[in-house]
Amino acid sequence: MKLIIQIPCYNEEIALPVTLSQLPKQIEGIDEIEVLIIDDGSNDRTVEIAKEYGVNHIEISTHHRGLAKTFMAGIHRALAEGADIIVNTDADNQYCADDIQKLVMPILEKKADIVIGARPIKDIKEFSPLKKFLQFLGSKVVRLLSSTATDDAPSGFRAFTRDAALALNVFDNYTYTIETVIQSKTKGLHIVSVPIRVNSCFRKSRLVKNIFTYIQKNSFTILRMFIIYRPFRFFATIGGFITLVGVALLSRFLFLYFLDNGAGHIQSLIISSILVITGFQIIIFGVLADLLSINRKLIEDIQIRVKKIENK
Repeated sequence: MKLIIQIPCYNEEIALPVTLSQLPKQIEGIDEIEVLIIDDGSNDRTVEIAKEYGVNHIEISTHHRGLAKTFMAGIHRALAEGADIIVNTDADNQYCADDIQKLVMPILEKKADIVIGARPIKDIKEFSPLKKFLQFLGSKVVRLLSSTATDDAPSGFRAFTRDAALALNVFDNYTYTIETVIQSKTKGLHIVSVPIRVNSCFRKSRLVKNIFTYIQKNSFTILRMFIIYRPFRFFATIGGFITLVGVALLSRFLFLYFLDNGAGHIQSLIISSILVITGFQIIIFGVLADLLSINRKLIEDIQIRVKKIENK
């Protein structure tokens, strides 16, 4: 059983030595532990430090691509290197390396396909009350939309089985965390959350430069992923609501029509007709989107088979 710990890096020469030095050398149930550094176009000594510490694999990008693409580059490289389990952690030593064992245990016990480390958000001093509330709210929304028991959706401290990693597709350019949770349920992947510890941060988050920009981007990601993976539910909910409003106005018109012996209130009839027609059209869009979603799933199944052949 081979475990590869992948670490996305972008100008991490200060924190990387500490992160690498704290990684576990052995874990019960794991035969091999290897480390993969994915350098996202760093212009400092990140790559040199990784080489000095004898990192097993280094994936280098010539330019800065962002976290989502860097994460997926690591997944592809880890699969190519024969990983049975892939653990993703941050280069800034935010997550306690000793808890990697907690992440892999549910996988070794065949209780999960994806394991997410849930941080003690309430106890993190670096998080403001607003950020703590938003983390809680965001995870709650993702749980509802994905139908998963995810306690800390934005956490990047995760473990994946080989099959789960083969099934991953990330479309978002900003981050992979929320998207991979939402798509997991549709792909039949079981997610488990485990409590983990955190260390003091070396630096401020580069992903959350502005809390309101972070909210805006993640909200758009959640909406986009919900449309991609649950299109019929999305359009049927909107279309159904509009149709119900139209039916309510039609009922009002009919009630007043018979009450006043057919006099006036034609505006209610016009508006209700528009709403009912619009609602049905949106529901039809949902049916068409669902058919496209089925076609995408078939293509993804073929993609997984191709990946398995390529990574034998």
